[in-house]
Amino acid sequence: MTFELSERVQTVPPSGIRRFFEIAEERDDVISLGVGEPDFSTPWAARDAAITSLEQGKTSYTANRGMRELRESIADYVADRFELGYDPDEEIIVTAGASEAVDLAFRAFVDPGDTVAIAQPAYISYEPGVIFAGGEVLSVPTTEEDDFRLTVEGLEQAGADEADMLVLCYPNNPTGAIMTEADLEPIAEFAREHDLLVLSDEIYAELTYDGNEHVSIATLEGMRERTIVFNGFSKAHAMTGLRLGYALGPAEAINAMNKIHQYTMLSAPTTAQHAALEALDSCENDVEAMVNEYDRRRQFVLSRFREIGMDVFEAKGAFYCFPEVPEGFTAEEFAEGILREQGVAVVPGDVFGEGGSGHLRVSYATGLDDLREALARIEAFVEDHT
Repeated sequence: MTFELSERVQTVPPSGIRRFFEIAEERDDVISLGVGEPDFSTPWAARDAAITSLEQGKTSYTANRGMRELRESIADYVADRFELGYDPDEEIIVTAGASEAVDLAFRAFVDPGDTVAIAQPAYISYEPGVIFAGGEVLSVPTTEEDDFRLTVEGLEQAGADEADMLVLCYPNNPTGAIMTEADLEPIAEFAREHDLLVLSDEIYAELTYDGNEHVSIATLEGMRERTIVFNGFSKAHAMTGLRLGYALGPAEAINAMNKIHQYTMLSAPTTAQHAALEALDSCENDVEAMVNEYDRRRQFVLSRFREIGMDVFEAKGAFYCFPEVPEGFTAEEFAEGILREQGVAVVPGDVFGEGGSGHLRVSYATGLDDLREALARIEAFVEDHT
């Protein structure tokens, strides 16, 4: 039998990141700076809560939207940390990772032919998600000159005034850029003026540095009613494998997303929900310690790239930096070269869309010893080829 693939699936290319990891898997001496995953284990208190829930036989489905106790805890957490106010009964849904929440939003609000503006460079799953939902992607490049912040000028030049939806992610994957309240105000005004639904991926909200505090666009005037906020436990709480995220938004929006969720996922993983409840209740110090360590690594990596002679943007969020490759290389050539010759895996910026060309995404979510060795190998490669 020959399978006839849908046009939507055929339109989406394989992940550009996957090819580099397939090369890396061929050898055992590779230091990977390419994975967007904490190198820390989930805090013990959260693991103990998961274990206890299993020992007590709490393995049944929860409510479609997630355990009410967890939704109440999420509501308290986002109110305390980010000044976001949401009703746990109507305006919060717990999902199998923040990625499921993003996908639910695309399927709930994008009709065939709708235009979705995406601030780029961006997390690689946004564009395929739009295409799978039948929408059309409008790239809105950000530039290093603007610190990779989204600007009204960029939106206007891309034609985003004609779009139906705007997707942004700050702190940003892959650049490590952040946006302050002053940066977000004109974007909010643009969204209100042109009646855009905004999807704000804030999964790295806890990971900001140099005294910066995360600000959600949903807290700005007139934005709560037109914004869906995504967050989760993968990054700040080191719970990637437990697959737990959530979405916050107006009741009408969350109800629509839950309609899809209840047919496709039923409920988020029960054991992970018990772990997340404990993580919010007692793991604040663990999160703070991890953030402090990321900051120490961030400063080391930025300084080493500058010593090597590679220009690098001053990342102030997430756990990535985004250096430029030396002249004479494309990002893909440089990434493949250091992988094959030096055994260091990074991700070429091109895979993250417009604005990523000529850059590398380098994750510092790995130990300092590995970072020191990886940067020494990169320095050797640069010296050999420049």
